[in-house]
Amino acid sequence: MNPVVTLRKLLTAPLPAVTLYVGVMILLLFLIASSLSDIFSKRADVAASAAMLEQFEGRRPAAVRAQAPDGTGPAGSPFLEGATVTVAGAALLQRVTAAVTKLDGNVLSSQVDLQGTQSKAGFLTIIASCDIDQPGLQQLLYDVEAGMPFLFVDQLVVQAPASFAASGDGKLRILLAVSGQWRGAK
Repeated sequence: MNPVVTLRKLLTAPLPAVTLYVGVMILLLFLIASSLSDIFSKRADVAASAAMLEQFEGRRPAAVRAQAPDGTGPAGSPFLEGATVTVAGAALLQRVTAAVTKLDGNVLSSQVDLQGTQSKAGFLTIIASCDIDQPGLQQLLYDVEAGMPFLFVDQLVVQAPASFAASGDGKLRILLAVSGQWRGAK
């Protein structure tokens, strides 16, 4: 018996042909289901990212949203305003203090550094020690760095009170160094 003829008979017989056809169809259905599953998974990821973006945009302060309705960025000068370096340093200190007190925090001490390592480049730095609740820390950092003028958190040291670990009560003690660029007298 010739093996080619036997193979041809086997492939042309109805039962093996139907079995092969059903097997190919099951494989194709599996590939279609797998592709659809991937598409739905990616759509869910996009929807989750869009929801997170809406949440972040909703957290922006209303003043920042009102300043930039077209989405180009907040309006205002990126530099610290002030006729003298002392006035600009006071404005920087006032902005950080306002951000801390808005979140029911207390500024314990502060220092304006006009002679720092970055002072030659026109940067002013303040160092503030404050107490703030743990949930307000992220909002404080956002409030300081968002908007105009551009401010940068150079140093952040956070110390939790000893009772915080056991009970979760108490305020965090924060040492915060914030800098901004002053363009000089006009």
